[in-house]
Amino acid sequence: MKIIIDLRIYGPQFGGLGRYNQKLLEHLARQDKNNEYILLFKSRPTDLGILPGNFKIKIINCPWYSWREQLVIPWTLSRLKPDLVHFPHFNVPFLYRGRFVLTIHDLIMTRYPSRRASTRSQIVFHIKYWFYKLIIKSALRRASRVIAVTDYGRRDMIEYFHLSPGQAQKIKVVYEGWSVFKSSVSSLVRLPDKFFLYVGNAYPHKNLEFLIKTFKKFLSRHPDYYLILIGQKNYFYQRLAEEASQELGQDKEQIIFAGFVEDKDLPLYYRQAQAYIFPSLYEGFGLPPLEAMAWGTAVLSSQASCLPEVLGPAALYFDPRDQDALLQSMEQILGDKELRDRVVAAGYKQIKKYSWSQMAQEMIRIYNSFS
Repeated sequence: MKIIIDLRIYGPQFGGLGRYNQKLLEHLARQDKNNEYILLFKSRPTDLGILPGNFKIKIINCPWYSWREQLVIPWTLSRLKPDLVHFPHFNVPFLYRGRFVLTIHDLIMTRYPSRRASTRSQIVFHIKYWFYKLIIKSALRRASRVIAVTDYGRRDMIEYFHLSPGQAQKIKVVYEGWSVFKSSVSSLVRLPDKFFLYVGNAYPHKNLEFLIKTFKKFLSRHPDYYLILIGQKNYFYQRLAEEASQELGQDKEQIIFAGFVEDKDLPLYYRQAQAYIFPSLYEGFGLPPLEAMAWGTAVLSSQASCLPEVLGPAALYFDPRDQDALLQSMEQILGDKELRDRVVAAGYKQIKKYSWSQMAQEMIRIYNSFS
């Protein structure tokens, strides 16, 4: 069977979706020697390595979320004549009418359609938002199979789009995995002695303004602590840095915006952090908390959306709109070693439920069901 996978969003620099696509390919290449794969990339990744003979690359320099995508991708697919296409994101071209599998990671744009999540003008934002709703509804209706990455996500799709029982049956939950990083032993990274950590992007639903305001209160009791935020520096992180500077004033140096950190250096941050804090209002899955658990870092997590489902008993939960609740969790994890040890031990146990290899096995079974 000839399977095409759209991997134009690829690699950890593109956040959770880029990591998902990277690990999907990595484990499919290890496990599937039977199907023929054609991989759509914008350009060949420098760290891709040698692929098996049944994997081929097609370079298609077509930006995602663009009008060009709506025309070029269907034309390319019609020439390649696949038996099945896997779109690991909602942006399925409206004109494509072939058989496809669709992964929906979250409904953040439907649940949090904030102008603050866009760099566009108000008019352009509303046009793009209208187009997004049109595309995702059409993609859900036309997909042969829909993949949700949590049961929460499955239920969210059914509720928001008012799916019929027949439509809901197309949705299958396939959990993601967590990544093992090779730690750098020669890194020149120098970290403060006491700090809390966040890894991820700075989109509004990540609720980082709340985290910064809470950390300001924490500093009044613990002035020797730092907060380190790791994520690709872009418009959203720049805006957040400006807001943090105004919020903290003379204490602004206590927040470190580290930018993008390579995988080899991430374990240094995880292992030395007092705790990893995840204040998100909405998540599709939540990879960084699992990565933190893998390195023995205690996790303080929002109780919102799918996070209790994914993290289970391996986190201290707080209301992501209640600063006092987060402050209490921060104080608890610092002051109660027995509690901290229990949370860390639970983390090691929780991550065993997820693996990229298992995810790839599930995807191969779904692909083969169409043969």
